[in-house]
Amino acid sequence: MDLNADLGEGFGVWRLGDDLALLDIITSANVACGFHAGDPPTMRRVTAEATARGVAVGAQVSYRDLAGFGRRRIDYEYEPLRDEVLYQIAALDGICRVAGGRVRYVKPHGALYHAASVDEEQAAALVAAMRAYDPALPVLCLPGSMLAATAAAAGLRTVTEGFADRGYRDDGTLVPRGHPGAVLTWEQAAPQVVRLAGTVESICVHSDTPGAVTLARRVRHHLQRDGISLRPFV
Repeated sequence: MDLNADLGEGFGVWRLGDDLALLDIITSANVACGFHAGDPPTMRRVTAEATARGVAVGAQVSYRDLAGFGRRRIDYEYEPLRDEVLYQIAALDGICRVAGGRVRYVKPHGALYHAASVDEEQAAALVAAMRAYDPALPVLCLPGSMLAATAAAAGLRTVTEGFADRGYRDDGTLVPRGHPGAVLTWEQAAPQVVRLAGTVESICVHSDTPGAVTLARRVRHHLQRDGISLRPFV
């Protein structure tokens, strides 16, 4: 089982979450590529620390929406979205290689994650960028989503993901942020982690969830207590 978190989601003097603490807990790091958060110094620092710890680095690609933290839906046309995703993967991979590592997978962030789960054109644009850069890169996504189907049809490896700290609706989609039950406490998350462990390949904890480090540590302990070993999926 893999345990992932979104990291590097600050820029300049502003920091979000405790990247270093989470890197000692997780096995895969979804690193912001500068469009919803992150800047070159942040990207370099996080990729260097992840590589030193043996944590897999993934490109956390998003809409170009720094002010909205990438959580606002944008109706991109196919080609601009494809090229902006390609740009982000290449930028993070270049910085990661300086640290002696490389980008090992891709995960969309925020509104792009949700849009690509249901929107065929946005899913296709994301997949096209990945195929153009490196068709061996896996994509981390919701099981049964449009992105999962589009990626599989294009020959990409898909890795199914569940969320420890987010509420689910009956149809398997996430409760939208701002709605009751969208973000879970550990007491609410614990039984969900047990269910997810048998159905997905990776579990995510968001670094901006209150108490994220403690929650991630508890998720790791919970899984290992049940005999589940943790390692990167790539």
